[in-house]
Amino acid sequence: MKNLNELISVMMPVSVTGNVEQNINLLCYDSRIAKADSLFFAVKGTNVDGHDFIQSVIDNGCKAIVIDHEISIENSDVTFILVKDSSAAMALAANCFYDEPSKKLKLVAVTGTNGKTTVATLLFSLFRSFGHHVGLLSTVQNQIDETVIPSTHTTPDSIRVNELLAQMLDAGCEYCFMEASSHAIQQDRIKALHFAGVCFTNITHDHLDYHLTFDNYLKAKKKLFDDVNDDAFALVNKDDKNGMVMLQNTKASRYSYGIKNMADFKARVIEHDFNGMLLNIDGDEVWFRLVGHFNAYNLLNVYGAAFLLGKQKEEIITHLSLLGSVKGRFDYCRSANGIHGIIDYAHTPDALENVLATINEIRTGNEELITVVGCGGNRDTTKRPIMADVASSKSTKAIFTSDNPRKENPEVILDEMQKGVKPLHYKRTLRITDRKEAIKTAVSMAKKGDIILIAGKGHETYQDISGVKHPFDDKAILMEMFEIFNENQA
Repeated sequence: MKNLNELISVMMPVSVTGNVEQNINLLCYDSRIAKADSLFFAVKGTNVDGHDFIQSVIDNGCKAIVIDHEISIENSDVTFILVKDSSAAMALAANCFYDEPSKKLKLVAVTGTNGKTTVATLLFSLFRSFGHHVGLLSTVQNQIDETVIPSTHTTPDSIRVNELLAQMLDAGCEYCFMEASSHAIQQDRIKALHFAGVCFTNITHDHLDYHLTFDNYLKAKKKLFDDVNDDAFALVNKDDKNGMVMLQNTKASRYSYGIKNMADFKARVIEHDFNGMLLNIDGDEVWFRLVGHFNAYNLLNVYGAAFLLGKQKEEIITHLSLLGSVKGRFDYCRSANGIHGIIDYAHTPDALENVLATINEIRTGNEELITVVGCGGNRDTTKRPIMADVASSKSTKAIFTSDNPRKENPEVILDEMQKGVKPLHYKRTLRITDRKEAIKTAVSMAKKGDIILIAGKGHETYQDISGVKHPFDDKAILMEMFEIFNENQA
């Protein structure tokens, strides 16, 4: 419980009308849960504007409402707090309401196009292996030690973030590792949080449906580094051409990691196969259970962040070498008759190219590489032909199929993908709209030693069709097909 006047003081309002001496037990921006002791934030979202639901909120008994533009509704029983930006005000109020939980633990944010989930999850697992109580906020799931809390967004809204951080403190957590998406940064979902460190993985083509230009996307990522406090560390990938851009103007202590360029934390890939890779990290050769150059960067990011959080080099490497891959990220399996299967969340051109490059480095050259891939609906359309080009040029066979079509016609998505296929690669491609049928076809085409990559959905256990989420798990379907075709061949 907080006094409304205390919450108003941190929101820096333009004006306030009504009673400020009321107690608030709930912060919300969903009109359906607002009630008498709530503070409702009218936030303009992508699809709806909370200002349109103010009368229904009042009808539910809510007597304190935050707005960021003048409205025609007048009610002497309701306190209206006018602010410049409702989203920013909500973050400031949430931080106050939950007693600034981020200041009481070591919170590290990871941003970038690819690798956020792997880095955040590995840090979570690493610090758990050290014996600490740890929290995780990620695309796959939110977690407080062993307690799993389902995740709906890469980064939750500011109220939920602070609520989860407060729960982590109550559970005795000392650390929390979180993904910071560009949407969350731009929408002020992480505003007012106190970070012990911020990490940058890379930045490539993605989310241009939302940000419109790559420059806007870059600036959204950079805002995390611009806003961080001077007692934090900022760790960036120096091999990404925009890595050092992140460090411009930051008040944090600056560090870098890299494989190609001189950096504070260095690694070199010595050898790798489907079981893992041998890395030289700062002079020590260690076998890790993750695969691929992109994971070498992820491991190096984790190593550097752990070191900057005060852990010793030897204990970091020892514990890190024991950790396995993150669900849906180069998730490897093998059929009884020797077909290799890989499930990966790669849903951007760069991520798909990285995964295929890794597989092609491990291939001896005789095996078929069959890639099953689609593109999501109601998302960045410009990457669709690029994804198809990457899949068809880097695989021996590419099967284009549905991903999460959402409210788009999947056939239209596939039409746009196929525009990216070069003429000399036409014969390598198939088009099978039904994703399960596409996976079944890939397995039926494969023989011992061949490799099947199922890309795009990774850890997801559903397929979003016409706004309805149907149960669908790429790995479960692949294993089912492995078993069926193995029995048929036995």
